[in-house]
Amino acid sequence: MDVDGTVIVREAVAEDLPRLRWLHHQLYPEHEATDERVAAAAWANIAETPGRSVYVAEVAGAVVGGADVTMMANLAHRGEPYLLVENVVVDSAHRRRGVGAALLDAAAERGRAAGCYKLQLSTEDRDAFAF
Repeated sequence: MDVDGTVIVREAVAEDLPRLRWLHHQLYPEHEATDERVAAAAWANIAETPGRSVYVAEVAGAVVGGADVTMMANLAHRGEPYLLVENVVVDSAHRRRGVGAALLDAAAERGRAAGCYKLQLSTEDRDAFAF
């Protein structure tokens, strides 16, 4: 939500990496935080991958959530694309306020605009199934 209570979702830029690294550490606290150089190399790879984007959600100008979105063709489904969404994370102080839903809505809209026949959400966290 920005100052008027709206969640703003946009494509991430390189300047968002420090905040995304912090959010990903919340998502996977059992992992050591990703090194700055490793994150920069991964970001470069993501930016070069056709059909792949990272979205961030902002509240009052601060990045409070993110999602990794990849569009892929499916040979078994007449070549039609589907959208894979991973690493959906919302800062613990902003959960249950519509941020995650806004990220998934933005991903779904991207999929619809590209003619995707489905959106697939990937998670390892059993608690995420309730969401």
